[in-house]
This record gives sequence, structure tokens and C-alpha cells, in this order.
Amino acid sequence: MMTTPWGEIEVSDAHIHFLSPAFFRSLAEQKGVADVGPLLAWEIPESSEYLADRWALELDCHNVQSAMLIASIPGDVDSVGIALERRPDRFHAIAMMNPMTHGADIRCAGALQDRQINGIFLFPAMHRYSMHDTHVHSLLTVVSGFPDTVVYVHCGMLSVGFRKKLGLTSQFDMRFSNPIDLHALALAFPKLPFVIPHFGAGYLREALMVAELCPNIYFDTSSSNRWMQCEPAAIDLPAVFRRALDVLGPKRLLFGSDSSFFPRGWVGGILSDQVAALQTIGIDSDAARNIFGANLRRLLNFGDRLLNP
Repeated sequence: MMTTPWGEIEVSDAHIHFLSPAFFRSLAEQKGVADVGPLLAWEIPESSEYLADRWALELDCHNVQSAMLIASIPGDVDSVGIALERRPDRFHAIAMMNPMTHGADIRCAGALQDRQINGIFLFPAMHRYSMHDTHVHSLLTVVSGFPDTVVYVHCGMLSVGFRKKLGLTSQFDMRFSNPIDLHALALAFPKLPFVIPHFGAGYLREALMVAELCPNIYFDTSSSNRWMQCEPAAIDLPAVFRRALDVLGPKRLLFGSDSSFFPRGWVGGILSDQVAALQTIGIDSDAARNIFGANLRRLLNFGDRLLNP
């Protein structure tokens, strides 16, 4: 439990990047070095087991009940699968998938069948594909066949700070970053929840439009939300929350921190900022409990999963 202005709340974080040994090996290969740890000044985990225990301890330190771990390179199912198997009481897991990769739908089906993941994370701008491509539809057909699964789709601005720090190029294509592209898919898979991180990361208006039309679309509130600097009119975090609540209501918003690396660990300042913003606009305790944890746990049927592993 965490003490908040609304009383004691069970907090669950919908957005933590699980930066596994495989993630760091991939970066080192791209950079052409043996180890990127010294270049980034980050800790490199010795194993996924170690990293899972590290995150469980970190959540304990901050009184966070559970967290959605995101495997942050395509197909890195094993890393989050290990974490989920190791601590099913603390973790949910999704894996980044590139639908254009041969056999992605088959690998996804296997991971879901083996309960290594609770869903997938799509990055159309990063991997340069349209959400209207038939490969995407095929992958979503697989995911929709499993109960209590979720699909995250990153939209809007995409800036990866660690790649800049390493001098690695990021050939992203923002033509594929508009939340409107989710409309047809959300209608085609009405029972499959779609989560748009960071309030659409600069496409707030478009994200709100598609969420108004599709009740299976959710927002996660993660990161510093620096995209607000690019809005045509001045806007702050309370205003963003107010607009999101007006359209989605309190049961379709998922608190997220966008935490990722150690030694920084869990970014508690994100929670503090969001608590302050929601306190400013005067939400009640039921809304706070939903946003800061209950919505995510309900979306994944988390209680029943623990009782019936």
C-alpha cells in the first residue's frame, strides 16, 4: 500500500522497461563494443533472474504492488518470461514484437500459450510499418485468441535518449505514429484492449478521438510527457488529465512511470507529479484507486491469475 492524498492505495505501474542482458548485448553489437555499461553509466544485469529480483526489491522499496515489464527489443520473450515465472505475484509482462518479422505470429502464440507474456508492444514508427498491414492483423488475431491479454501501441513522438548517448542513429518514421491508425483495428477486435502510452505522445487530440470511438482503447500516463512542449497552445499535466478523463473516464487510464535502468531505478517523481495533477483537478478516491493500479490489475484479471496459475 502507498499513502496518497486519497488514503492508502495499491499502486501498479503499467510501464516499466525490462532492460535485459539481451538488450545490452544488442546495443553493444550495434555500437561495436564489448560493453556499453561504462558509456551509459548504467548497471548491466548479470542475468534476467537477477534483474527480476532487482525490480521486485525496487518495487518493495517504493510500496508498488505490481508492474508491467516491457521487453524492449523485438522477440525478447525469454527475459520477461523468466521474470513473470519468478515473481507472478509482482509482475505482468509484454514483449515488443515486429509483425513484419517472419514467424512473429507463431512465436507470439507460443509465448502466450506458455504464459511467458500477457500481451505485446508494437512500435510501428520504430520498425517502419503501417498498422493497416495484413501482418499486423494476423498478429492481433493470435493475441485476441488468448484471454486477459493486452496490446500496447506506441504512437506520436519517439526519442530514445540512450541511442543518442551512444551515437546510434534512430531511423524512425512518424508517418506510422498516428493513433487514428488504431481505429479500424480496435473495431475489428472489440474485446482486445489497446493501450496508447504517454497520452499519445503529441497526438493527444487524435488519441482522444479514437478513444471516444472505441471503448477498448486505454491510455497509459507514463513518462515526463515532454511532448506537451510541442502543443500549439500552452497545456500542462492537469489539463491533459482533465481532457483524458472527460473522454475516457477514470477506468481507462493506467498509471505508468516509464522507469527503465539502474541505478536510477523506479522513477517516483513521475508518481508525485501525477498525484499533484490529479489532486489539482479534484478527482475522488475511487478514481485515484482505479488510475493508480486497479485498472491495470482488472484489465489483466490479475487476482484470478494468482489464484489459478
